[in-house]
Amino acid sequence: MNYTLDDEIAAIATALAPAALGIVRTSGARSIELISRFFSRPNALLQSQGHTLVYGWIHDEGIKIDEVVLCVYRAPKSNTGENAVEIICHGGPGVVKAIYRLCIKNGFRAAERGEFTFRSFIHGKADLTRAEAVLEIIDSKTNTAQQKAAGRLSGTVFHEIETIKTDLMTALAALEVGIEYPEDEETIADSFDEALLKKPLSVLQQLAASWQAEKIYQAGVRLVLAGKTNAGKSSLFNALLKEDRAIVSDIHGTTRDWLEAELDFKGIPVHIFDTAGLRATEDTIEAIGVQRSVELASAADIVLYLIDGTKPPAEEDSAFIERNTVPLIIVQTKADKGQTEPLSAALQRYPAVRLSSKTGVGIDVLIDTVAGLVTADTALPMQDAGISLGTERQKEAVTAALEAVRHALEAGRSGYPLDAVIQDVEEAVHALGSVTGEVRSDDILDKIFSGFCVGK
Repeated sequence: MNYTLDDEIAAIATALAPAALGIVRTSGARSIELISRFFSRPNALLQSQGHTLVYGWIHDEGIKIDEVVLCVYRAPKSNTGENAVEIICHGGPGVVKAIYRLCIKNGFRAAERGEFTFRSFIHGKADLTRAEAVLEIIDSKTNTAQQKAAGRLSGTVFHEIETIKTDLMTALAALEVGIEYPEDEETIADSFDEALLKKPLSVLQQLAASWQAEKIYQAGVRLVLAGKTNAGKSSLFNALLKEDRAIVSDIHGTTRDWLEAELDFKGIPVHIFDTAGLRATEDTIEAIGVQRSVELASAADIVLYLIDGTKPPAEEDSAFIERNTVPLIIVQTKADKGQTEPLSAALQRYPAVRLSSKTGVGIDVLIDTVAGLVTADTALPMQDAGISLGTERQKEAVTAALEAVRHALEAGRSGYPLDAVIQDVEEAVHALGSVTGEVRSDDILDKIFSGFCVGK
């Protein structure tokens, strides 16, 4: 991205669709002056203080375009750290585009993707963890994912990284003193106190591991409903969605192809697939659907294998489950029709849920079981405290810092010169600096901000 900071930028910040209101954002040293050129009350705008609203009209060479309210911000007390104006107009796409074109006509440049957030970062209004959290909030698929991203936007990760850096700098200072002011030569080797590195080591381990859970809440999981015909897959699909999306019938082979939908299982985004029933068939179209079902199941994160609970599991059920290579939950359906048949000893190795799609009994248990299986290895103290890494980039940097601290401890325990220990600790501090943006490269900035939409 070719960002420059010495000019004024403008972008449409709301969707180009009919709405009550639309917003055109601007930023730059001369942004207030430039907008005064096509605003009906130029003096009121030019004399306005920061964090005030100014009412008036946008006009183009005497022709009124729209009645607007201008939100005025003055440097450095703005989101970007610069003078900025947000034009709030009526939300018709034509009106919004007309005002945006007037901005460009009067000296603004079209903003690049993420350029407003980039300027906020460059002017010290946000570190990289907060900047990335903005994009996470925009892309969040569940309330839980949004809340986790909001925590990072408020600075949870930034403050945790700063605390770790402070601990490492304390260790560095002690090591430097041991080298520069030893009482005698023999005390140099004894001046390494590994307790100074054990706390940051523990916190870094937890922080690095937090990404495992976080990416689940961001990317979600693929959940495939599989089973024989008339096992109740489409009924369960509809019950989970709380709408009649799939055709339900007693006729075998009703579902010929897969359906998909997005759900929220206890904050985890779930991409769920209803598939064709598994059976041998001479119907060419149905056979294609069966093959697709098998392929979807093999690529799933979790398979819900449905068995008609009113009948003993068939050999075909056991055969499919034994061939399966992904995590699987057995779902015994039609619990409302009486006693559920017991599972064989071989099938009892898998988690099982008994439910009724008709009455809803057992649906909550199924959701809890799926969520528990997905997050089984991610119960970490930092997750409970609401602190977790938000991107793969952050995880890589924290892992690099973790490895450097581990190496420093090993070097100290092995009797290496303190200079070697210091070098490892400095590398850890450097890696943590890249998380917040204190240490940065153009490639990192380009990767982060080019992923934003225009106007953010």
